[in-house]
Amino acid sequence: MRKLKLPHISFKKIKGRFNTGAHQFSVDIFRHIFDKIDQLGIKKGVDQLGLDKFINQCAFLAAGSGVITGVGGISTIAVGVPLDMANVIAQQFRVNLAVTYSKTGNYQMRFDEFFAMLTDSLKGNTGITVTKKAMEEVAEKLMLNMGAKTTSRLVPIVGAVIGGSANYLFIKRVAASLKAET
Repeated sequence: MRKLKLPHISFKKIKGRFNTGAHQFSVDIFRHIFDKIDQLGIKKGVDQLGLDKFINQCAFLAAGSGVITGVGGISTIAVGVPLDMANVIAQQFRVNLAVTYSKTGNYQMRFDEFFAMLTDSLKGNTGITVTKKAMEEVAEKLMLNMGAKTTSRLVPIVGAVIGGSANYLFIKRVAASLKAET
């Protein structure tokens, strides 16, 4: 009988490929969300409402998806949480763009410029070069920040209150830190 030779499986390589793929997937999602944002609409919104009211509007939009996801409890986790995360990220991006417009007067930004600004605001480093690694680190940090609040959404009513409040406060906190930067 012939000896069966099994292929060598390197779990370190598999883990490395998975992490690289997951990070790239996150960056691609962020690019997709960014590309869907109407930057002229943000300019018009800030001009019409003022920065603080625009930020409040973004916070309420984020809170809405948190409430909807939280009300469903376990039954909405599979679909609701990813959609909620996408909405909160979009609102965070809108707030970043609104604050930038308010400070600089520039409402149009390319993704790489935006990601550099986002990296600076999350890391606190103004001299960082936006590399693939930096984008991956920011994507991971955003996902971790977002994921931490989703664990509390298992009880429908409490989950709705917590989900909506967490999203609202998250957006308000992001806005406050962006406005405080010089």
